[in-house]
Amino acid sequence: MHRLEFVCPACGQTIEVNESMRETILNTGCPVCTTTVSGDDFVAGE
Repeated sequence: MHRLEFVCPACGQTIEVNESMRETILNTGCPVCTTTVSGDDFVAGE
């Protein structure tokens, strides 16, 4: 499974996510502070 790391540009929270979680975060914002995020806030995991 493709792993991604999400880093919130507002609160700095870092979360390892999968593709479905990525889509949810893109639609609803950061799960911690609800800031709107973009695809640029996700990087490939190790």
